[in-house]
Amino acid sequence: MAFDTVLVANRGEIAARILRTVQSLGLRTVAVYTTADAGAPHVALADAAAWIGDGPVGDSYLNGDRIIAAALKTGASAIHPGYGFLSENADFAAAVEAAGLNFIGPDPEAIRLMGDKADAKRLMIAAGVPCVPGYEGAEQSDAALIAEANKIGFPIMVKAAAGGGGRGMRLVRDEEELPQAIALARSEAENAFGSGALILEKAITNARHVELQVLADTHGNIIHLGERDCSVQRRHQKVVEEAPCPTLSSEMRANMGAVAIEAARAVNYRGAGTVEFLLEPSGAFYFLEMNTRLQVEHPVTEMITGLDLVALQIAVAQGNALPISQEDVSLEGHAIEVRLYAEDPANGYLPATGPVDLWQPATGPGVRVDAGVQTGQEISPFYDPMLAKIIAYGPDRETARARVIKAVEETVLLGTVTNSAFLADILAHQTFAVGEATINFLDRTYPNGFPSDQVKDRDVALALALLLEADKTRAKATAGYVSQDQLGWSSAALPLISVTMLCGEVQTQIRAGAHPDGWAVWIGGHKFDIAFSEGRNGTTRARVNDQVVEVVAHIRDDTVQLAFNARRLTFRRLRPGQREETDHAGGRITAPMPGLLIEVAAKPGQKVAKGDRLAVLEAMKMQHLITATVDGVVSAVHVAAGQQVTLGVVMIEIDES
Repeated sequence: MAFDTVLVANRGEIAARILRTVQSLGLRTVAVYTTADAGAPHVALADAAAWIGDGPVGDSYLNGDRIIAAALKTGASAIHPGYGFLSENADFAAAVEAAGLNFIGPDPEAIRLMGDKADAKRLMIAAGVPCVPGYEGAEQSDAALIAEANKIGFPIMVKAAAGGGGRGMRLVRDEEELPQAIALARSEAENAFGSGALILEKAITNARHVELQVLADTHGNIIHLGERDCSVQRRHQKVVEEAPCPTLSSEMRANMGAVAIEAARAVNYRGAGTVEFLLEPSGAFYFLEMNTRLQVEHPVTEMITGLDLVALQIAVAQGNALPISQEDVSLEGHAIEVRLYAEDPANGYLPATGPVDLWQPATGPGVRVDAGVQTGQEISPFYDPMLAKIIAYGPDRETARARVIKAVEETVLLGTVTNSAFLADILAHQTFAVGEATINFLDRTYPNGFPSDQVKDRDVALALALLLEADKTRAKATAGYVSQDQLGWSSAALPLISVTMLCGEVQTQIRAGAHPDGWAVWIGGHKFDIAFSEGRNGTTRARVNDQVVEVVAHIRDDTVQLAFNARRLTFRRLRPGQREETDHAGGRITAPMPGLLIEVAAKPGQKVAKGDRLAVLEAMKMQHLITATVDGVVSAVHVAAGQQVTLGVVMIEIDES
């Protein structure tokens, strides 16, 4: 079972994280990549790399034959799947072993048993593990699912029987919503996991999502490493995770841990896995599923146990016994992790693409940032929108929370839209601060979504002053020598300039002029005196009137991107005669992001009402329903199912008259 070269069959932050541990063990590493990922950090980090396709996951990271061929070609003797993609594909694990390679994960049969939620639930019920009431039968017709849902009672969860990660999952509040939820969940599951089979579960809406980390070797040893609370979720995707759970007693931890170990023993488990539960306020808990892989949130467990889970996975895969027993496991302190996504919280959390103009991860005591991006990279529409994980540890929960808030503020990604302000708002919210967040926390706290930043006059003034300072620096670089005492000198007052600044759809008229210490900016009746100096860790220190702020700025031509605290704002200077074109026609349905059209339901001449289903767009591994924004008649359809569309392209036109 010993091996000396490991191929990591994944990308992004998890590939980089696994590669670092493998290299620390003295083993050789191989990365796989697509044309879209050729310049990604995980490729540069590995000792060798193999190309596996252009971009779409079906032809690359989900193509097991290509990955196995890459391993054989590069001399790899083991494959680590990371999470997502093929990590819970039993056929892939079996094919890896059939090719004479080591699969760093569970036995294929354990993956098969636990990878199908229906089979897993039946197995757990037989083993006496408490489970959420629901339906996991073989009859999969819409009529059968609707009938079973009515027996269970609403609200219910529709879930993909295969896979996880929130894909192929819908909360359904009443029977009217059910047919569409079934169709979307089934389509999403087929595209993500290759199986459209579904299960139904009674929706428990005021519980915590608590999961137990288990480890098992091939010598009969199974232990748990405590729990993680992953209750802060949006669209069934985890956003914030922490360890340990703020409300779990040591007695409850022991009870849930014993059940998790028995669940793993029931499938002869090997390696690292996670048993997930819903925990009600009464203390009752129900089995949800077992993830037969490493979890996104595994770093919080590593922080409080001092263990490297990837190193333990590799030790088990090489046939070694676990180096620790249950009695050796101790949980010290507290850790919190947040997921930095390329998404726009103010625009329905739609995934975002675009360049990474600046990447600057936080550092500091107790802070860890696992990332798969770098400055100059392009965020592709083909993959999951998670860019990085920001983790902080402290001797207690409040210290960990304070550190992770600061780390979110100081982790700067400029170029594409991210959820940094949303994360900071969650972490500062009183409900989270006191440890009372449950799985309905985000829906209850942000019922209308997360509001966009209100741009203040000070923000606009600061952005213009930075642009003017950059103009001055460029001019000085191209001029002949000018002594410092003559720089900016004039025998007459310099005339003021008039500038229009644009942020989103908001245009601001400004007057500005230079003075010996910096810039004077007038917006309306307010004057801002602004001076700059060098800040800490690559920041710029700005004095705006009597207030001093530190900002990170990226300036290119007439565009300035600003990061201060957790806010990220982009401003553009409009030149004289330049006008921002904005199409407000409600009947023009444009692509909200780049993606693949799974379905186009609209037809020319069709009468539609606002909210009617027009198309389904798949982007960043999720499916997004495109609906009519106005009442009217479809006058033109410019796209077809199976077509790849770019951001902003007009797909459908509706005549409102």
